[in-house]
Amino acid sequence: MNPEEDFAHINKNLWNKKTSFHIDSDFYDNPSFIEGRSSLNSIELELLGDVKGKSILHLQCHFGQDTISLARMGADAVGVDLSDAAIDEARKLASKTEANAKFICCNIYDLPQHLDQQFDIVFTSYGTIGWLPDLDKWASIIDQFLKPGGKFVFVEFHPIIWMFDQDINSIVYNYFKDAPIIENNENTYADNEAEVNLEEITWNHSIAEVFTSLVSKTMTIVSLQEIDYSPYDCFKGLEEFEKGKFRFMKHGNKIPMVYTIQATKP
Repeated sequence: MNPEEDFAHINKNLWNKKTSFHIDSDFYDNPSFIEGRSSLNSIELELLGDVKGKSILHLQCHFGQDTISLARMGADAVGVDLSDAAIDEARKLASKTEANAKFICCNIYDLPQHLDQQFDIVFTSYGTIGWLPDLDKWASIIDQFLKPGGKFVFVEFHPIIWMFDQDINSIVYNYFKDAPIIENNENTYADNEAEVNLEEITWNHSIAEVFTSLVSKTMTIVSLQEIDYSPYDCFKGLEEFEKGKFRFMKHGNKIPMVYTIQATKP
């Protein structure tokens, strides 16, 4: 097996099954979302700014809550995801909410075969790039679909977190991209009781790798920020120290939880 060739098939199966648990989970709370709750957090909202009238490409959108939230703010939003089950649910959700959001199902590396448009903003957030083997290809996609003068907004969990075991006790993974990490995914962050039990393939990417992939294209880095909390209760051992802000109990504010990058295309 060549993981870089087979990752899309394996991870698509995984995310199709995860979607079946996520859609009705308390974590995603679809009933309140349908009633009008935004799924976006203050971290990304500050970077996105006023999106009214803007075209936005949302990469790795899962079942579309953030894409639809952007549409509710007045954006013309397009979401892309590998999982056909997730995209099916995204389209249903857009119909229920009467949102101006469209969805495309494909491996994002194949997006040029499905979309011929440039956008004011390209956006991706939280748990996305670890599923991708090649960040140079990723950056090329961003660059291709971003208008001149447009901006890229990226919010991601800090790569230091991915070095630890699931109990956040010891370091077991390389900070830098190494061999693909092939494991069995027993459950899911949105439902610890869910029996997923499917293989996953991921890669760790350092901040330097992300930074270099972006600046090697035509983009200019405007800001880089590291944040000492997660807006999601999605790892073992987290505690909420302020409303909507979570840290590992055993580490407090000693490790970064999230980082953000904003880039522009001249």
